[in-house]
Amino acid sequence: MLKLYIAEDEEIIRRGLICTVDWLRLGVKVVGDAPDGRTALAGIRETKPDVVLTDIKMPRMDGLALARELQAEHNHAKVIFLTSYADFDYAQEAVRLQAADYLLKPIDENVLAQVLRRLENAKEEPLPEETGPVDGDGKNWTDELIREYHSGNPYVKHVLAAIKRGYQGKMSIEMLAAEQGVSMSYLSRKIKEETGLTFGCLLARYRLKKSLELLAAGTWRVYEVAEQTGFGDYKNYCIVFKKYLHTTPKAFMQQVAGGLKLEE
Repeated sequence: MLKLYIAEDEEIIRRGLICTVDWLRLGVKVVGDAPDGRTALAGIRETKPDVVLTDIKMPRMDGLALARELQAEHNHAKVIFLTSYADFDYAQEAVRLQAADYLLKPIDENVLAQVLRRLENAKEEPLPEETGPVDGDGKNWTDELIREYHSGNPYVKHVLAAIKRGYQGKMSIEMLAAEQGVSMSYLSRKIKEETGLTFGCLLARYRLKKSLELLAAGTWRVYEVAEQTGFGDYKNYCIVFKKYLHTTPKAFMQQVAGGLKLEE
């Protein structure tokens, strides 16, 4: 069940959303609500929702600023913008902020249901555990990380190229689907069919591969490697590293950095 947080400054609309939408039918639990972005930010940090439904125009902190704060904090909640203003500038900014969708008031429950269903279906699967501990030259760790993925599907090829080109920055399946004019569900399905992995796993693996190259060079601190390879947060980098490689970045540097070479 998706956890949803609602940010809307008009109390009648906010209460209407909470009380009149059949959230149970939609497979959603409303975990909190707020009348402005600043209050919502604190509530989102506490309740950790999967989805944030937020008005764009709000006092203290508007919906766009709220989305920027969540991005800066590497919060993975999907943001759906809700507004009365059918303004293309807002839509453009929503795309730049990797919004899950952009809905106009009064909200159409059927349209909202479609969006939420799409987000539920696209929830990333957990990162897979790798089999076996590291051997002497570290190859058990990196066989999958250095594997090259190829695809005959032009949309998937675009994604693979985009990961190589932009792995250091912000990237999402929503953004790449929008760039190509296809639905996120279609692109997600094709990526899984062609590579056997989700977009999130592909991106994490490539970032890890590039991070190993920097660690092996021995000239960067771990937090610098995390920043330069798109992980951003040191703690998040260590968690992902441990999941795939069953060790820590520091231990990797001590044990195998001298002998490991990765091919592009």
